[in-house]
Amino acid sequence: MLPFSDRELPGGLVLRVRAEEDAPALAAAYSRNRGHLAQWDPKREDDFYTDIRQLAHTRELLALRDQGTALPLVLADGESIAGLVNLSSIVRGAFQSATVGYWLDRDHTKRGLASAALHAVIEVARDDYGLHRIQAATLLHNHASQTVLTRTGFERIGVAPAYLKIAGRWQDHVLFQRILHD
Repeated sequence: MLPFSDRELPGGLVLRVRAEEDAPALAAAYSRNRGHLAQWDPKREDDFYTDIRQLAHTRELLALRDQGTALPLVLADGESIAGLVNLSSIVRGAFQSATVGYWLDRDHTKRGLASAALHAVIEVARDDYGLHRIQAATLLHNHASQTVLTRTGFERIGVAPAYLKIAGRWQDHVLFQRILHD
């Protein structure tokens, strides 16, 4: 299991490990942000927005955490979920790398929360997990996310054609990386 200590973020939000008890709040957050996230996410079936599906997905992510290949985090605003940060595809050996993804509730954007959460994850990846590199990808037109990445020390490394199926179609993505050790 990958260790993680809760981190307080601006505005009293807490970055912490996702828990089974978060399923109803996750379902509510995804439902509340369905339109906001639609252009950035894969197409979702209606059951994705239910407590049952969020509980199942949380259990899947926590199993990956137990295997040491993922760190699923939530940005908790009291009992509500204000966003997610996931460190995934953690690979050891010569690679020592992972992928990071994140999103914020539409009412929590433009406050520096994504940057603060990403800074915390970078520190954990480097100092606690000993990772060498983190990768991220954004749609070509997702300038807000690209700004978060560059603000937190990521560098653009290229464009991947037809990288992910987002909003129902294969779309190009800008790839970023952050090297954590010299």
